Amino acid sequence: RDDSRGQAAVQALEKEGLHPKYHQLDINDHSSIVRLRDFLQNTYQGLDVLVNNAGILYQSELHSEVPATAPFPEMAEKTCQTNFFATLDVCEVLFSILRPHARVCNMSSGLGRWSLEKVSQSLKDRLLSSDIDMEELINIVRSFVKAAQEDKHLEQGFSDNAYGMSKLCLTVMSTIQQRELDKKGAEDIVVNACTPGLVATDMTNHKGITIDEGAVTPVFAVLLPPNISEPRGKFLRNKEISEGMK
Repeated sequence: RDDSRGQAAVQALEKEGLHPKYHQLDINDHSSIVRLRDFLQNTYQGLDVLVNNAGILYQSELHSEVPATAPFPEMAEKTCQTNFFATLDVCEVLFSILRPHARVCNMSSGLGRWSLEKVSQSLKDRLLSSDIDMEELINIVRSFVKAAQEDKHLEQGFSDNAYGMSKLCLTVMSTIQQRELDKKGAEDIVVNACTPGLVATDMTNHKGITIDEGAVTPVFAVLLPPNISEPRGKFLRNKEISEGMK
């Protein structure tokens, strides 16, 4: 969303002999998403690869030694807005221009998998059920945000990590999206979620594996061969389906 940082990224990649194009996008601004869609449609007549990598993380949720910079209700609302609702908006707008054999990777997190083990059994059963739809999932996220505002999220069966909850629901969203695309008869469009691992970026205070190492699984996800039967609508870790997640 930051023009200067976007242009700096382009220049850095150009030094590696690559030729990327930059287009501004703020996923929390619907009109910005629409502008990107129109640009892609008018310039390239469609989209073959979509990686939803935009997201936010409050450092205190990843590093226990870091003091919280916002109350939990605010963290829950802002984190879910960007990581879940805004990403869903991107998908709803850009899926309309996906071409046959397109590949989508929603960047999730191991904290989503961690949160799955922290929620109540009844909520876990719903999140992993084969008949959960997008409306129910959206209501679950809204219920989490509301419960956090009332300091009732734990007693209502949610985890106490807003980032983890947002990424857990993003992973489930990916499963639902694949099911919906298959039901519509989309021609070999594949959606998966993945964790890149703990990657050394601004978000993680530059702790973890290198960016190149973190890119391995999402690149694998978007280069899956035509008409592959699996993975589809799955959660990937180290290029493999992570057990216990759809």
